[in-house]
Amino acid sequence: MSKTEFEKMQAGEWYSCLDPELSALRRRALEACHEHSVLSPAERGNIGPSLRALFAACADDVRIEARFHCAYGINIHLGRDVFLNVGCVILDTAPVHIGDHSMLGPNVQIYCADHHRDPQLRKEHLEVGKPVTIGENVWIGGGAIILPGITIGYDAIVGAGSVVTRDVAPGTTVVGNPARAIG
Repeated sequence: MSKTEFEKMQAGEWYSCLDPELSALRRRALEACHEHSVLSPAERGNIGPSLRALFAACADDVRIEARFHCAYGINIHLGRDVFLNVGCVILDTAPVHIGDHSMLGPNVQIYCADHHRDPQLRKEHLEVGKPVTIGENVWIGGGAIILPGITIGYDAIVGAGSVVTRDVAPGTTVVGNPARAIG
């Protein structure tokens, strides 16, 4: 029996992102993100109720500022005391784990989706999801971009505007494009 495109995505295999089942899941995430963005802060609390329900795991004290966008939400795992500032984007075609006490500045982008290098296969809308893991007590500065398959170790710092193309060791500060260790 062949796998569905959703099953392929969850298994880390190449899949077609234009599959109707995946489109329905993305629509559900869009609705939850929209609710989160339009509810008054008093009504929304730290996270809109539909968005919180969508996540794979979300500690009670997680805070997400409005405007937030995710592709599916179902692959996002947020630890205790996590803070995502305004404009964060998580394209969670694979698991995204953000550890306890980690903070993401405004407009941080986390990409799990990677597209085919072969132009013919790219025309077929094939992509593969690669997980992103952010350890505990990590600070990611505003506008940073985290590419597919990256692991950022505990206590690390990613400077504002950095593009993280390689894993970041625990306790390391990286800056630039591509991000490189300093100090």
